[in-house]
Amino acid sequence: MFLTRLISGAVLLAAAFFLVNTGGIFLLLVSAVLALIGMYEFYRVIKIEKKNISYVGYIFAVIYYVFVYIQSCGCIPAGIFGEYCSFTAAASLIMLMGIYVFTFPKYKIDDICGIFFGIFYVAVLFSFLYKTRVLYNGKYLVWLIFLSSWGSDTCAYTVGMLIGKHKIAPELSPKKSVEGCVGGVCGAALLGFIYAWIFLEKMDAGHDLRLICGIACAVGSIISQIGDFAASGIKRNYDIKDYGNLIPGHGGVLDRFDSMLFTAPAIYFALYFFI
Repeated sequence: MFLTRLISGAVLLAAAFFLVNTGGIFLLLVSAVLALIGMYEFYRVIKIEKKNISYVGYIFAVIYYVFVYIQSCGCIPAGIFGEYCSFTAAASLIMLMGIYVFTFPKYKIDDICGIFFGIFYVAVLFSFLYKTRVLYNGKYLVWLIFLSSWGSDTCAYTVGMLIGKHKIAPELSPKKSVEGCVGGVCGAALLGFIYAWIFLEKMDAGHDLRLICGIACAVGSIISQIGDFAASGIKRNYDIKDYGNLIPGHGGVLDRFDSMLFTAPAIYFALYFFI
Protein backbone atom coordinates (compact mmCIF):
# COMPACT_ATOMS: atom_id res chain seq x y z
CA MET A 1 0.00 0.00 0.00
CA PHE A 2 2.79 2.43 0.92
CA LEU A 3 4.70 1.66 -2.29
CA THR A 4 1.55 2.10 -4.38
CA ARG A 5 0.84 5.42 -2.70
CA LEU A 6 4.44 6.55 -3.20
CA ILE A 7 4.51 5.65 -6.89
CA SER A 8 1.12 7.19 -7.69
CA GLY A 9 2.09 10.29 -5.68
CA ALA A 10 5.30 10.66 -7.72
CA VAL A 11 3.36 10.27 -10.98
CA LEU A 12 0.78 12.80 -9.79
CA LEU A 13 3.50 15.29 -8.86
CA ALA A 14 5.21 14.87 -12.25
CA ALA A 15 1.87 15.34 -14.03
CA ALA A 16 1.13 18.46 -11.96
CA PHE A 17 4.58 19.87 -12.79
CA PHE A 18 4.02 19.32 -16.51
CA LEU A 19 0.48 20.71 -16.54
CA VAL A 20 1.20 23.79 -14.48
CA ASN A 21 4.32 24.65 -16.47
CA THR A 22 2.46 24.15 -19.74
CA GLY A 23 -0.48 26.28 -18.59
CA GLY A 24 -2.88 27.66 -21.17
CA ILE A 25 -6.00 25.92 -22.37
CA PHE A 26 -4.43 22.51 -21.70
CA LEU A 27 -4.30 23.24 -17.96
CA LEU A 28 -7.85 24.60 -18.06
CA LEU A 29 -9.19 21.50 -19.84
CA VAL A 30 -7.53 19.11 -17.40
CA SER A 31 -8.77 21.21 -14.47
CA ALA A 32 -12.30 21.11 -15.90
CA VAL A 33 -12.17 17.32 -16.36
CA LEU A 34 -10.86 16.81 -12.82
CA ALA A 35 -13.57 19.14 -11.51
CA LEU A 36 -16.28 17.14 -13.31
CA ILE A 37 -14.89 13.90 -11.90
CA GLY A 38 -14.79 15.47 -8.45
CA MET A 39 -18.39 16.61 -8.82
CA TYR A 40 -19.41 13.08 -9.78
CA GLU A 41 -17.61 11.72 -6.70
CA PHE A 42 -19.41 14.23 -4.49
CA TYR A 43 -22.80 13.55 -6.08
CA ARG A 44 -22.24 9.82 -5.64
CA VAL A 45 -21.55 10.30 -1.94
CA ILE A 46 -24.79 12.22 -1.43
CA LYS A 47 -26.60 9.69 -3.69
CA ILE A 48 -27.77 11.95 -6.52
CA GLU A 49 -25.30 10.89 -9.25
CA LYS A 50 -27.94 8.73 -10.98
CA LYS A 51 -30.63 11.39 -10.98
CA ASN A 52 -31.13 13.27 -14.25
CA ILE A 53 -31.13 16.62 -12.50
CA SER A 54 -27.44 16.13 -11.63
CA TYR A 55 -26.62 16.93 -15.27
CA VAL A 56 -27.59 20.54 -14.56
CA GLY A 57 -24.58 20.73 -12.25
CA TYR A 58 -22.21 19.37 -14.90
CA ILE A 59 -23.61 21.68 -17.59
CA PHE A 60 -23.17 24.81 -15.52
CA ALA A 61 -19.69 23.72 -14.46
CA VAL A 62 -18.73 23.52 -18.15
CA ILE A 63 -20.37 26.90 -18.84
CA TYR A 64 -18.43 28.40 -15.95
CA TYR A 65 -15.10 27.08 -17.29
CA VAL A 66 -15.88 28.47 -20.73
CA PHE A 67 -16.42 31.88 -19.12
CA VAL A 68 -13.17 31.52 -17.17
CA TYR A 69 -11.22 30.85 -20.37
CA ILE A 70 -12.89 33.62 -22.36
CA GLN A 71 -12.23 36.14 -19.63
CA SER A 72 -8.60 35.03 -19.29
CA CYS A 73 -8.22 35.84 -22.99
CA GLY A 74 -9.60 39.33 -22.37
CA CYS A 75 -12.65 38.72 -24.57
CA ILE A 76 -15.33 39.43 -21.96
CA PRO A 77 -15.87 43.14 -21.31
CA ALA A 78 -16.64 44.53 -17.88
CA GLY A 79 -20.31 44.34 -17.00
CA ILE A 80 -22.84 41.57 -16.72
CA PHE A 81 -20.93 39.05 -18.87
CA GLY A 82 -17.79 39.66 -16.88
CA GLU A 83 -19.65 38.57 -13.76
CA TYR A 84 -19.51 34.94 -14.85
CA CYS A 85 -19.41 33.56 -11.33
CA SER A 86 -22.54 35.49 -10.36
CA PHE A 87 -24.19 34.38 -13.60
CA THR A 88 -23.35 30.74 -12.89
CA ALA A 89 -24.77 31.01 -9.37
CA ALA A 90 -27.99 32.78 -10.35
CA ALA A 91 -28.71 30.87 -13.56
CA SER A 92 -27.97 27.42 -12.12
CA LEU A 93 -30.09 28.04 -9.02
CA ILE A 94 -33.00 29.41 -11.07
CA MET A 95 -32.89 26.40 -13.40
CA LEU A 96 -32.63 23.93 -10.53
CA MET A 97 -35.53 25.55 -8.69
CA GLY A 98 -37.53 25.62 -11.92
CA ILE A 99 -37.03 21.88 -12.40
CA TYR A 100 -37.86 21.34 -8.73
CA VAL A 101 -41.15 23.23 -9.11
CA PHE A 102 -42.32 21.78 -12.41
CA THR A 103 -41.45 18.16 -11.57
CA PHE A 104 -42.59 18.26 -7.94
CA PRO A 105 -42.45 15.96 -6.00
CA LYS A 106 -39.91 14.02 -8.09
CA TYR A 107 -36.93 15.77 -6.50
CA LYS A 108 -36.37 16.88 -2.94
CA ILE A 109 -34.89 20.21 -1.92
CA ASP A 110 -31.89 18.27 -0.58
CA ASP A 111 -31.14 17.21 -4.18
CA ILE A 112 -31.24 20.83 -5.36
CA CYS A 113 -28.95 22.01 -2.56
CA GLY A 114 -26.51 19.15 -3.16
CA ILE A 115 -26.21 19.85 -6.88
CA PHE A 116 -25.83 23.60 -6.35
CA PHE A 117 -23.23 23.08 -3.63
CA GLY A 118 -21.26 20.67 -5.85
CA ILE A 119 -20.86 23.29 -8.59
CA PHE A 120 -19.14 25.72 -6.26
CA TYR A 121 -17.43 23.38 -3.83
CA VAL A 122 -15.68 21.51 -6.62
CA ALA A 123 -15.83 23.23 -10.03
CA VAL A 124 -15.55 26.89 -9.01
CA LEU A 125 -12.92 26.37 -6.30
CA PHE A 126 -10.85 24.11 -8.59
CA SER A 127 -10.77 26.82 -11.27
CA PHE A 128 -8.58 29.05 -9.11
CA LEU A 129 -5.58 26.89 -10.00
CA TYR A 130 -5.90 28.08 -13.59
CA LYS A 131 -6.87 31.62 -12.54
CA THR A 132 -3.70 31.87 -10.44
CA ARG A 133 -1.60 30.50 -13.31
CA VAL A 134 -2.74 33.28 -15.66
CA LEU A 135 -1.89 36.05 -13.18
CA TYR A 136 1.20 38.17 -13.78
CA ASN A 137 4.17 35.98 -12.73
CA GLY A 138 1.63 33.17 -12.40
CA LYS A 139 4.10 30.65 -13.82
CA TYR A 140 6.01 30.98 -10.54
CA LEU A 141 3.35 32.09 -8.08
CA VAL A 142 0.96 29.23 -8.85
CA TRP A 143 3.31 26.84 -7.03
CA LEU A 144 2.42 28.57 -3.77
CA ILE A 145 -0.87 26.66 -3.98
CA PHE A 146 0.96 23.35 -3.85
CA LEU A 147 3.40 24.53 -1.18
CA SER A 148 0.57 25.61 1.11
CA SER A 149 -1.49 22.46 0.54
CA TRP A 150 0.71 19.45 -0.22
CA GLY A 151 3.77 21.05 1.41
CA SER A 152 1.73 21.97 4.46
CA ASP A 153 0.33 18.42 4.65
CA THR A 154 3.85 16.98 4.64
CA CYS A 155 5.10 19.37 7.32
CA ALA A 156 2.02 18.81 9.48
CA TYR A 157 2.35 15.03 9.21
CA THR A 158 6.06 15.12 10.10
CA VAL A 159 5.67 17.44 13.09
CA GLY A 160 2.59 15.56 14.27
CA MET A 161 4.43 12.23 14.14
CA LEU A 162 7.41 13.66 16.07
CA ILE A 163 5.83 15.76 18.80
CA GLY A 164 2.05 15.67 18.31
CA LYS A 165 0.21 15.16 21.61
CA HIS A 166 -2.90 17.36 21.67
CA LYS A 167 -5.75 16.34 19.36
CA ILE A 168 -7.24 19.22 17.42
CA ALA A 169 -10.42 17.60 16.08
CA PRO A 170 -10.70 14.01 17.36
CA GLU A 171 -14.19 13.51 15.93
CA LEU A 172 -13.12 14.54 12.44
CA SER A 173 -9.52 13.35 12.23
CA PRO A 174 -8.27 11.47 15.32
CA LYS A 175 -4.64 11.36 14.16
CA LYS A 176 -4.19 15.10 13.65
CA SER A 177 -2.75 17.21 16.44
CA VAL A 178 -2.48 20.88 17.35
CA GLU A 179 1.30 20.61 17.08
CA GLY A 180 1.02 19.10 13.61
CA CYS A 181 -1.32 21.85 12.40
CA VAL A 182 0.99 24.57 13.74
CA GLY A 183 3.94 22.78 12.15
CA GLY A 184 2.07 22.73 8.85
CA VAL A 185 1.46 26.49 8.96
CA CYS A 186 5.05 27.31 9.95
CA GLY A 187 6.44 24.85 7.41
CA ALA A 188 4.31 26.29 4.61
CA ALA A 189 5.38 29.82 5.51
CA LEU A 190 9.03 28.78 5.43
CA LEU A 191 8.59 26.97 2.12
CA GLY A 192 6.92 30.02 0.59
CA PHE A 193 9.69 32.32 1.82
CA ILE A 194 12.45 30.02 0.52
CA TYR A 195 10.66 29.51 -2.80
CA ALA A 196 10.35 33.28 -3.34
CA TRP A 197 14.00 33.71 -2.36
CA ILE A 198 15.10 31.19 -5.00
CA PHE A 199 12.95 32.56 -7.82
CA LEU A 200 12.97 36.23 -6.84
CA GLU A 201 15.21 37.29 -9.73
CA LYS A 202 13.01 35.51 -12.27
CA MET A 203 9.84 37.22 -11.07
CA ASP A 204 9.52 40.73 -12.43
CA ALA A 205 7.59 42.11 -9.47
CA GLY A 206 9.40 45.36 -8.76
CA HIS A 207 9.52 44.59 -5.03
CA ASP A 208 10.58 41.86 -2.61
CA LEU A 209 8.05 39.00 -2.62
CA ARG A 210 9.63 36.82 0.04
CA LEU A 211 7.59 38.06 2.99
CA ILE A 212 4.38 38.22 0.94
CA CYS A 213 4.82 34.66 -0.33
CA GLY A 214 5.62 33.42 3.16
CA ILE A 215 2.51 35.03 4.63
CA ALA A 216 0.38 33.86 1.70
CA CYS A 217 1.52 30.27 2.23
CA ALA A 218 0.86 30.49 5.98
CA VAL A 219 -2.69 31.73 5.37
CA GLY A 220 -3.09 29.16 2.61
CA SER A 221 -1.99 26.41 5.00
CA ILE A 222 -4.62 27.38 7.58
CA ILE A 223 -7.35 27.39 4.96
CA SER A 224 -5.95 24.18 3.46
CA GLN A 225 -6.42 22.42 6.78
CA ILE A 226 -9.99 23.71 6.99
CA GLY A 227 -10.60 22.17 3.57
CA ASP A 228 -9.07 18.89 4.71
CA PHE A 229 -11.23 18.79 7.84
CA ALA A 230 -14.33 19.75 5.84
CA ALA A 231 -13.78 16.85 3.43
CA SER A 232 -13.27 14.49 6.39
CA GLY A 233 -16.51 15.76 7.92
CA ILE A 234 -18.48 15.07 4.75
CA LYS A 235 -17.04 11.55 4.52
CA ARG A 236 -17.92 10.87 8.15
CA ASN A 237 -21.44 12.20 7.62
CA TYR A 238 -21.92 9.58 4.92
CA ASP A 239 -19.79 6.86 6.55
CA ILE A 240 -17.26 6.41 3.74
CA LYS A 241 -13.46 6.16 3.75
CA ASP A 242 -12.69 7.65 0.33
CA TYR A 243 -14.56 9.57 -2.33
CA GLY A 244 -13.31 7.21 -5.03
CA ASN A 245 -10.43 5.00 -6.18
CA LEU A 246 -9.22 6.81 -9.29
CA ILE A 247 -5.75 7.48 -7.83
CA PRO A 248 -4.17 4.27 -6.45
CA GLY A 249 -3.29 4.61 -2.79
CA HIS A 250 -4.86 8.06 -2.54
CA GLY A 251 -8.55 7.54 -3.32
CA GLY A 252 -10.49 9.82 -5.61
CA VAL A 253 -9.95 13.31 -7.00
CA LEU A 254 -11.53 14.91 -3.93
CA ASP A 255 -9.38 12.82 -1.59
CA ARG A 256 -6.20 14.16 -3.19
CA PHE A 257 -7.32 17.72 -3.91
CA ASP A 258 -9.62 18.40 -0.93
CA SER A 259 -7.20 20.83 0.72
CA MET A 260 -6.17 22.42 -2.58
CA LEU A 261 -9.79 23.33 -3.33
CA PHE A 262 -9.61 25.77 -0.43
CA THR A 263 -5.97 26.78 -0.84
CA ALA A 264 -6.22 27.80 -4.51
CA PRO A 265 -8.71 30.67 -4.02
CA ALA A 266 -6.91 31.76 -0.82
CA ILE A 267 -3.58 32.08 -2.66
CA TYR A 268 -5.25 33.68 -5.69
CA PHE A 269 -6.89 36.46 -3.68
CA ALA A 270 -3.83 36.98 -1.48
CA LEU A 271 -1.72 37.52 -4.61
CA TYR A 272 -4.44 39.50 -6.42
CA PHE A 273 -4.81 42.05 -3.64
CA PHE A 274 -1.25 42.29 -2.30
CA ILE A 275 1.04 41.97 -5.32
